[in-house]
Amino acid sequence: MNVWDENKLFLFIAFVVPGFVAIKVYELLAPSKSGESSKQLVDAISYSCLNYAILLWPIYLVETSGLKATNLNYYLFFYFSVLFVFPTLLVILWRWLRELEIVQKFVPHPTQKPWDYVFSQRQCHWVIVTLRNGEKIAGMYGPNSFASSAPAEEQLYLEEQWMLNDAGGFERRVEQTSGIIILSSEIMSVEFMHSGENEDG
Repeated sequence: MNVWDENKLFLFIAFVVPGFVAIKVYELLAPSKSGESSKQLVDAISYSCLNYAILLWPIYLVETSGLKATNLNYYLFFYFSVLFVFPTLLVILWRWLRELEIVQKFVPHPTQKPWDYVFSQRQCHWVIVTLRNGEKIAGMYGPNSFASSAPAEEQLYLEEQWMLNDAGGFERRVEQTSGIIILSSEIMSVEFMHSGENEDG
């Protein structure tokens, strides 16, 4: 069987590419562990069919308008949009809808872990990390800090490390600190306090 036969290649592009684009864009917007390749292929075909179902009327109008004969460039741009642009816009819309509270009554939030939800907001915080051995590490999660996101294991980089006083408050910045990386295997809990940098005035 020749995979590169013209008809087979056309069917592959038509019924796999839009769904594949949708899957990859959604993985960028809401990272998660990749599923099995066979399941992703079925999903891609399903999403492609959904794509065509939504665009059935515009496709019918284009095919019956004679656009291919009168303006081939517009015709090709339309199908480029069908294959790549519309699946991307559809995924962005679906992601936005899933973040609405009213929609979350019926479907879960697209972000799977609180870790990703909090750190994806890119807000500045004072942070106290309690390790499994009871030790506490304090620091500033600021513009130059970083937190890993799914599907990678949770790791946290605080751009400044701070000393805590006996009352548990932030006493002073550790001398010559360039930050600290904390591994998820050592973390028991993470406490957040407002830094004041996100507040108006």
